[in-house]
Amino acid sequence: MARLPRIVVPNKPVHVIHLGNNRQDIFEFEEDMIRITEDIAHTLSKSDCHLHAYVIMSNHMHLLITPEDKVQLSKFMQTMANRYVRFFNAIHNRTGTI
Repeated sequence: MARLPRIVVPNKPVHVIHLGNNRQDIFEFEEDMIRITEDIAHTLSKSDCHLHAYVIMSNHMHLLITPEDKVQLSKFMQTMANRYVRFFNAIHNRTGTI
């Protein structure tokens, strides 16, 4: 079943969880964690979102983020995740979603 649409109130913080498929590890090494922080920073610089806090675990991460509107949050998450999955797949010699 698909995830229900996220309720986004403009300029209000949202707690977002980004989880690996089947709860698999998506951050296996320290360089993976460094890369996701770089991807977050890069994507924030191109979006109208403000990051307040984040936590990176081996198989997921939490973000406390304030988007200016619903579209900005969706664009941020899609761009950030897309950048990271391309890196992860290249480094770990694999294809597909994580």
